[in-house]
Amino acid sequence: MKFVAVLMGSKSDYDVVKEALKVLEKFNIKYEVLITSAHRSPYRTQEYIKNAEAKGAKVFIAAAGMAAHLAGAVAAHTTKPVIGIPMSGSNLASMDSLFSTVQMPSGIPVATLAVGKAGAINAAYLASQILAIEDENLAQMLLEDRKEQQEKLNNDSSQIEIFL
Repeated sequence: MKFVAVLMGSKSDYDVVKEALKVLEKFNIKYEVLITSAHRSPYRTQEYIKNAEAKGAKVFIAAAGMAAHLAGAVAAHTTKPVIGIPMSGSNLASMDSLFSTVQMPSGIPVATLAVGKAGAINAAYLASQILAIEDENLAQMLLEDRKEQQEKLNNDSSQIEIFL
C-alpha cells in the first residue's frame, strides 16, 4: 500500500498540517499522521521512518517550527522524497524554521516550501505530483484540478473586470 507519511513536531502544528491532509483526501491519497520531534523524540522519529517505509510510505511531509530539524532528521534516515513545511510562531518571525529547513547539507535533500498554510497545501500537492509519476489516474486528477483552479480564477475575474 502506498501512502504519504505526514509528521509534525508538535500538536500546535496540526491546524496548519490539516490543510495538507485535505488536499491528500481530495486526491484519494492514503496518509498516516504522527507527532514526533527531531529533538524530543529522536528514536521515535527514526523508528517510525523505518516502519513507514516497510509499510509503503513513498513520500514524507515534515512540519516543524523553531529549530525545525524534523524534515532534516527524516531525510537523514530515508532516501524517499522529504518535503519540509517550516512553521510560523517563533520569536524570530519564522526565519529560524525556514532557514533550518531549507539549508540542508548536500546529499541530504529536503524540498522546502512556504512557511505555514500555503506550504502545507503545496506540500500535499507536491507529494501528489510525485506519486502521479507512476499513477496515471492521479495525474489526470491533478490536471482536472488545475483546470478547476483556472476556471475559478477566470470566474472571479469576470465578476470584477473593468476594461477601457
